[in-house]
Amino acid sequence: MHGRILLVDDNVSGSTARKTVLEELGHQIHVASSGADALEQFSQHHFDLVVTDYKMPRMDGLELIARLRKQRPEIRIVLVSGFVDTLGLNEATTGADGVIQKSANEVTHLVRAVNRLMRQKPAKKPASSDARVLKAKRQAG
Repeated sequence: MHGRILLVDDNVSGSTARKTVLEELGHQIHVASSGADALEQFSQHHFDLVVTDYKMPRMDGLELIARLRKQRPEIRIVLVSGFVDTLGLNEATTGADGVIQKSANEVTHLVRAVNRLMRQKPAKKPASSDARVLKAKRQAG
């Protein structure tokens, strides 16, 4: 199943690599370089899935996920981060439907997560209060 995917990453090389792979699978990809850009595009277009980086200036991936969930609780979201293990990022703590560690296997995991989520029927998922707790811990520590 092919869909419209919003890819959010402030790193051009990271977003270009992910965009290329997802387009090869037949998806229509829109790229946003910041959380604010993502929210603007999200309000103007319909997307089936969002893939976002975690660490971005001004608005990180957790804040973006919470704001996207307020607009469309059922939107499928994948979070990509180099800090998955360090910060204990997972579906419960982030509000994402899939969390992927940046690594040599990232593309394989991204393809699997996108394929799995595109096949699933959307389910309402609340903005995670755990994500706010995690962010508070990160800022305090």
